[in-house]
Amino acid sequence: MTIRERLEARERVILSDWATPSAASAGRRTPIPPCPNRTCFARDRDRIIHSKAFRRLSNKTQVFISPEGDHYRTRLTHTLEVSQIARTIGRALGLNEDLIEAIALGHDLGHTPLGHAGERALDAVCPEGFRHNEQSLRVVDRIEPLNLTAEVRDGIVCHTGSRRAATPEGRLIRYADRIAYINHDIDDALRAGIIETSDIPADLLHILGERHGQRIDTLVSAMIAFGEREHEIGMDEPTEQAMLELRRFMFDHVYAGRSAAEEARAKGMLQALYRYYEAHFDELPPDFRALARTGDSETRVVCDFIASMTDRYSISCYQKLFIPRSWNKTN
Repeated sequence: MTIRERLEARERVILSDWATPSAASAGRRTPIPPCPNRTCFARDRDRIIHSKAFRRLSNKTQVFISPEGDHYRTRLTHTLEVSQIARTIGRALGLNEDLIEAIALGHDLGHTPLGHAGERALDAVCPEGFRHNEQSLRVVDRIEPLNLTAEVRDGIVCHTGSRRAATPEGRLIRYADRIAYINHDIDDALRAGIIETSDIPADLLHILGERHGQRIDTLVSAMIAFGEREHEIGMDEPTEQAMLELRRFMFDHVYAGRSAAEEARAKGMLQALYRYYEAHFDELPPDFRALARTGDSETRVVCDFIASMTDRYSISCYQKLFIPRSWNKTN
């Protein structure tokens, strides 16, 4: 037996009967010989980690645009927190950790620079619209084709929106994503002075916990208890309602409360870049221009290029194209 075959045999022993075994994968769009040392889902995880899109996450804003300080979350740190939370729950429930990790590490590869302001900016100008979960799938399918398994691709595109993931591991990522961003965004908002702990409704803190770690532990424990009881992904209604109420609090006091001027600058910058490259398509890098020769519209490809930018690179491009050089000089 190969190492992979031994790992697949071990999965048959240790995974729950409602988990997704690697040997039962629906496979890839383009079939390839199996790896002798890794399961198909572990192979997908490795492909994502070594991708250029994954490396760029370290320089993409999570919530705060160009924060001053070293401890605010980026898309990369958010992704790692989602993976950690999901793997803890998945291990306790006997789900496939390799599949969980692959979906978690790939779920935000399509996010724009400058946080959700960037997503709204591109959605407003791109004729085909823009949703980051669909863009994440497009990244691994078209922009940087990784030839991932059907289960990982499904989990990536279904981590948000109306579609329900086909596997329990994919459904778990939707919850882990919320648990991660609600709590780490509270942590960042407190650090930034946008809210105080006293602003958070006391009844929610009583249910979920006063501290960051307590809240995560409460939500993780609720999901484990529900999964052991129901053999499905979820949590008891009172805890889930408290989580959703805390999410609404964040939308009202942090996400929607960000500076309107700051959001307008971010959207204006990315939309200016979109219009420029729409009119100067030949200035896009060759690998992006090639997408238009194989079936994609030029407007879609321009959207791809801008969405792939890091915060720093998008600002640099804007300065190079629209700011007179003398304005950037210091006297």
